[in-house]
Amino acid sequence: MLQRTSVVNYLKVDTVSFSSILEIGDSTFTQGFSRAIAVQREAEAFFGNEADFTSYSAFQIPIPFSPITENISMHSQQLKPIIKVQNIDVIGVSSSSILQIGSSKHISMEARVDHIRHLLSDHSEEK
Repeated sequence: MLQRTSVVNYLKVDTVSFSSILEIGDSTFTQGFSRAIAVQREAEAFFGNEADFTSYSAFQIPIPFSPITENISMHSQQLKPIIKVQNIDVIGVSSSSILQIGSSKHISMEARVDHIRHLLSDHSEEK
């Protein structure tokens, strides 16, 4: 892992929610996972059985990760192994996101949201 020191004079974060992480310091492995079903209706109704994630394909399909097949060559030189920041002001970190001050080796974040809209029948053809 990189050997750097992170110095932040002031940090203000208003909201961290829905499987999100505020990490101050180094980490080796970070994994976040968030899923949601957002139902919007013109008429107010809740049936009570709508949050069964297994019945929605959006939550079952594997994410296709393409393998890296090309050779990557990288050279890094740290003349000053310190990162200095005066102020960080964040409104929100949400839905499987990370705000990290420090180094990380492996990060895997996933957020899946299925938006469903139930509309009343079309009244545009009525006279």
